[in-house]
Amino acid sequence: MPLFAVICRDKPGALQTRLDTRDAHLAFLKAFEGLRMAGPLIEEGEMRGSLLVIEAGSLQEARDWAAGDPYKAAGLFAFTDIVEWKKVIG
Repeated sequence: MPLFAVICRDKPGALQTRLDTRDAHLAFLKAFEGLRMAGPLIEEGEMRGSLLVIEAGSLQEARDWAAGDPYKAAGLFAFTDIVEWKKVIG
């Protein structure tokens, strides 16, 4: 199954939204068997986005899964980019 990088950037000044929704977001991630790697993007010592690597059957499946993220429902993200990714090293 292909891998996809899900790259999300927070809206400016949205750290409190991230913190308020974090438990629901982490539960969402832990419930997904296709999750391979996940973590926040850090700028100036503050969480300001997310990078996830997931396994999905297609780009559309990856998009559908990402659309269910509680962070997205909370309006945290300024944008989300999803692209197929190929692991080469590591």
